[in-house]
Amino acid sequence: MDVVSDAISAVHLGHPESRRVRVGGSWCARLDPYDGAGFHVVLKGTCRLLTDSGTQVSLGVGDAVLLPHGAGHVLADSLADPAVARKRAAPAERWLAETAPGGRTAPAETELLCAKYRLDCSRMHPLMAELPEVVHLPSRVGSHLELRAAIDLLAGELDELRPGSSVALPSLLDLLLVYMIRSWMAEATCGAWPGALGDPVTGAALRALHGNPAAPWSNDRLAAEAGVSRPTLARRFTALVGRPPMAYLTWWRVILAATLLRDTTDTLATIADRVGYGSPYALSHAFAREFGITPGRYRAQATDRSGRASTPR
Repeated sequence: MDVVSDAISAVHLGHPESRRVRVGGSWCARLDPYDGAGFHVVLKGTCRLLTDSGTQVSLGVGDAVLLPHGAGHVLADSLADPAVARKRAAPAERWLAETAPGGRTAPAETELLCAKYRLDCSRMHPLMAELPEVVHLPSRVGSHLELRAAIDLLAGELDELRPGSSVALPSLLDLLLVYMIRSWMAEATCGAWPGALGDPVTGAALRALHGNPAAPWSNDRLAAEAGVSRPTLARRFTALVGRPPMAYLTWWRVILAATLLRDTTDTLATIADRVGYGSPYALSHAFAREFGITPGRYRAQATDRSGRASTPR
């Protein structure tokens, strides 16, 4: 696993939801804050997006917009007056019902691909946490080629129910999330994590820690892996990541343990071994220090949130 994959996997819950929306005439829809992330892609026409905090984005054909923190927002054909737009916005449920087949009869001037992901925000990786409220990826010739290909594939799956769609749709949606975050990182002019992963020393150290978190890492061993001295590693890693290498590893091991508690029925002893702790007691102590609850209680709460049938061990 690489850092971006780990960051997404740590918070991703269940299967994403998606639909293709066709609207015409004058329209305005309100989408409430969501415990997760959402995105919209404009397949036809134009529209405007206004978040609750006041961020406005004009969207054209091929534009994609990711709301990684589930910000409440309004989508509309136009937003000449944001205050008026908020007042006249229809709730998302009614808007989606109107735009469903057999609903709105106005010619479809705008087509949108809309989706949302459930995320466990209690243990957000800092890479995900530092994503801006709105990630706007405008359509430009020669840019975001992988993202455009995935959008085309997803739109095709939504147009017609085909054999294997129940597997293809969530997989394509997960792929879109990866591509949107990857595109943001490639173009980001601020933020620590694009710089951290792009730095040859810090990036190498992060890949090593995420590639084998259970290894008996030390500052000396990690510095050798990155090909620099221990002081150089400590200085660059801490400056870019915000904490020293071993402190980051301790934190990541606990986050990884939380993911395994949520997604598997492995015993605590097995999980401790997988994330690099010598005993279940040592893991329990570190886990309680980070989350304020025992691993067993965390697993029970995570099971309730995700609806999984895993049995606490």
